[in-house]
Amino acid sequence: MATQMTPEELEKRKKALANPTTAKVIKYMARAQVRVFKLTGGRIGSKWRIGAGFRKPVPTLLLEHVGRKSGTRFVTPLLYLVDGRNVVVVASQGGLPKNPQWYPNLVANPDTTVQIRTEKRAVRAHTASPEERAELWPKLVELYADFEVYQQCTDRVIPVVVLEPR
Repeated sequence: MATQMTPEELEKRKKALANPTTAKVIKYMARAQVRVFKLTGGRIGSKWRIGAGFRKPVPTLLLEHVGRKSGTRFVTPLLYLVDGRNVVVVASQGGLPKNPQWYPNLVANPDTTVQIRTEKRAVRAHTASPEERAELWPKLVELYADFEVYQQCTDRVIPVVVLEPR
């Protein structure tokens, strides 16, 4: 498990997250990752190797979601955990104060697809209940220790989303 950040480290990270440029950088990096993932059939882009993923790469999928207001189809790369037949993702957005765009889109339109390497799967999303989250969170932190750091950096409870096969 990740260790607690010192108060100084936490303040430094929160200040960086408060910079409007941070969200833009995350957005453009995600777009680039989607392009590379699709071009290579997931050979490149299907493992996250940044932060805690540097020494322990984390599997990445592509999540399709429909804009709840625009109706536009989006694709977002996300780290994921396989839990039985389900796939679990985290709406962390690096610990930013707001949920990522894909999360309210999935709440509004839960039937979607994910792509894991070259395989597309039809799934139905639901936000984990507090009990489900309590069970899944330690597994997610084991998968990617920075999730715990992200939770320390924000006042919101980071949503955990379960994607069940349809």
